[in-house]
Amino acid sequence: MSIVIEPCSQDDLAGIDALWREAFAGDEPRHRANIAVPAKLAFQPDLFLVAREEGRVIGSIIAGYDGYRGHINRVAVLKAYRGQGVGAALVHAAEARLHALGCTKINLQIRAANHAVAHFYRGLGYAIEDRISMGKLVAEDTLP
Repeated sequence: MSIVIEPCSQDDLAGIDALWREAFAGDEPRHRANIAVPAKLAFQPDLFLVAREEGRVIGSIIAGYDGYRGHINRVAVLKAYRGQGVGAALVHAAEARLHALGCTKINLQIRAANHAVAHFYRGLGYAIEDRISMGKLVAEDTLP
């Protein structure tokens, strides 16, 4: 397997859409690739990485840095490629980019019931912290 990890481009939209529909089935419309990809490419595009095999998008990760903390989300790997180190390679690539920006701590969120993903991140050195995650939509979700 010859995997290449590099920044996402607008040309990756269809591949990311297919990946996210598989990995995040049932996600809310505001998380769809046609909305998230252009938004991220407009802000810190070098922190939106894709994994490709023979030009095909097989994985993605979105990272962000606010000057104080780093953040990781939307880590996804096509089912056919899971368990082969693609997800770990994406996380390590994002961590390296965040570290190069001066980031000293990375936060991420996962769903409490997703024990397999918690196990994956523990294996990469992440630990569950005693925090409460809160969120607020600041714009109405107007998509169907």
